[in-house]
Parts: sequence; structure tokens; C-alpha cells
Amino acid sequence: MIEENITRIDLDGKEIILVGTAHVSKQSAEQVKEIIARERPDSVCVELDEQRYQSIIDGSSWKEMDIFKVIKEKRATLLLMNLVISSFQKRMAKQLGVKPGQEMIQGIESAKEIGAELVLADRNIQITFARIWNGIGLWGKSKLMMDIFLSIFSNETISEEELEKMKSKDMLNSMLSELTESFPRLKRPLIDERDQYLAQKIKEAPGDKVVAVLGAAHVPGISKEIYNEQDMEAITRRPPKSKVPKIIGWSIPILILAIIGYTFIANPSAGLQQTISWVLWNGSFSAIGTAIAFGHPFAIVTAFIAAPITSLNPLLAAGWFAGLVQAVVAKPNVGDFETLSEDVYSVKGFWNNKVSRILLIVVLANLGSSIGTFIGGADVIRLFIENI
Repeated sequence: MIEENITRIDLDGKEIILVGTAHVSKQSAEQVKEIIARERPDSVCVELDEQRYQSIIDGSSWKEMDIFKVIKEKRATLLLMNLVISSFQKRMAKQLGVKPGQEMIQGIESAKEIGAELVLADRNIQITFARIWNGIGLWGKSKLMMDIFLSIFSNETISEEELEKMKSKDMLNSMLSELTESFPRLKRPLIDERDQYLAQKIKEAPGDKVVAVLGAAHVPGISKEIYNEQDMEAITRRPPKSKVPKIIGWSIPILILAIIGYTFIANPSAGLQQTISWVLWNGSFSAIGTAIAFGHPFAIVTAFIAAPITSLNPLLAAGWFAGLVQAVVAKPNVGDFETLSEDVYSVKGFWNNKVSRILLIVVLANLGSSIGTFIGGADVIRLFIENI
């Protein structure tokens, strides 16, 4: 039974043992413990980078977060996405009575117990996010975010038996096929490149015997890639930022301002109508987004006032101002930071915790402002055509 989900590789006299796991499985953690205790490898590789390793060993890191700094450094959206993804794993893990990533924790602890070298074998998660985000296009980004949110906030449960079935290679190949169909460009940075990175790190781990604790989805790819030399520089390079979003970001406000300015000269009353329309559409949708996040009335008013202005400047965003006001008038206390990791188990917790509510306000106010920009811009053009 213990050999289930185990792949053994002999590479130039080096014994490599790949342990395929499910990331919220009690049985996976027990298997990792038994394999390492029995094999006593020189090195134990885990599917973690430095950032996720620190997060696992320091569960109190949320308490030290500076919410004002997060907003000012434009990290609110990324932090919120990390939280919602984390909440999905935590809800499943809580249902099954395990810690999220318990098999990785077990790998770390077992390595210490036998004195093995611990190797953090995964690529930096920020590089992975950057390469994913750069490669899926605007529609892919929208669909991916929607799918993530829908999966997080669903009440679907999964049994331990179903979870263990997910580790079979046939099931995994099926899942990857579905992933490729939905997001053809996602599989390469999320799975293939990390297979290559993990394979190289496992191959370079010190000693004659290595145990690698991995998500089962990576085992087939690593089993193939471990025989090849990988170009680590190429797969760890951050993609250059496209100039297209910046060009579009400046083109829209310049066009809107030019149309309104010309209309004011030719027909002042129509120009006034355009201005009012721009303010109302932008301000209203941003305020609605803030209200949906249960923002303080001051934050809602701030979003309404800021959105028509920030929509004309790509360097600013209405959500930042609304979020900062919310952080001032409803400042999170120590308890909010202490319970954040628990509150994200549920939709209600996301909205009730003052920290996650601020992040929601930033994201939803910005989303509302973006919607208002497109509708308001279309109305400005309509008024221009009708009155000039």
C-alpha cells in the first residue's frame, strides 16, 4: 500500500523517490512520514519556495501586515487573491480535519528528525504568477478570476476517498486536459515550467538518495524532465511588461477629455451633459462596488468623488482612496489580524473581518470604476455624436 503514488528513479547512481500527494490529504501526510522514516534519504525536497515555506512555519505573519502599506504598494488585489485561494484549501482541509499543506509540513518535520538536507524545490510563486498573468490575455484573466471566486465561494464538499482518487494519474491527466481546454496558455507556466524547475532542483539535491514530496500533478512531468538539463535562467525570468495596457490606459482618458473639451467649445450645454454623465457613471459604479463590500459611508462617498478623476489618470485608482479611508475610519484591530486566517474560511468571514473588507473595497471600487469608465465613455461619445 505504501508504494501507491510512489515513483522511483535511478539517475546516474542517484536514487530519487517521488511521492505524489494531494495537498489537503491526511493519508498523504501519513505516507510522507512513513516513506521518509523508512528510506532515510540524504535530502528531502518539498514543493515550496521560500515565501510559502515562511508562511507555513510562521502562521502569525498576518498579524504583522501593514494594511496601509499594502494599499500604497498596490498589492491589495494580489493579497486578496492569495487569501481566497488559501480559503479554498483551508475549507477543504478543515472538513477533512487536516492542516492545509500538511504533507509539506510533514516533509519538513521528517527531514529534521532524520537530519536530512531540506531543499525548497519550487519556483518563486511571484515569478509563476507573473508568467501566468502575462500569458493568458485580458479575457483569460477575467475568466480565471471569475472561476477562482466561484470555486472559493461554493459549498461543495469532497470526501477523503474522492480526494485520494485525485492522485491517480488517469484522473490527473483528465483534469489537466480540462485545464488546457479552458486556459490553453495556463498549463505551460503553471505545470510544465514548474515540472522543469522542480526536476532540476531535485536532481541537484545533495546526497545519493533523495525523497521529493510533490503534488501528484507534477509527478509525470518530473519523471520525464529529470533526465534533461533545464535552462533555469529562462524559466525564472520575469516577463517584460507589455506597453499595450499603458498605451490604452492613457489613450482612453486623453480621448474622453478631448471629446468633452471640443463639445464644450461647440455646444456648452452638451459638454455639461457629458461631464455630468462621466461623473455619475464613474462615481456611481465605484460607490456601488464599495457598498457591496460593506464600506463605511465615508469610503463610499470617497469612491464616488475619486472615480471620475482617477479614471482619467492611469497612475491612480479610486479603490486605493476608498480603501485608505476605510482603513482610517474602521481601522483593523489586533483581533482582526489574528483571526484573518480563520475568517477566510467563509464568505461571511471575508466581509466581516476588517482587514479582508478593506481589500474587498479596494478591488470592488476599482472594478466599479472600470465598468463606469466604459459606460460613461460610451455615453460621452453618444452625446458627442448627437449634439455635434
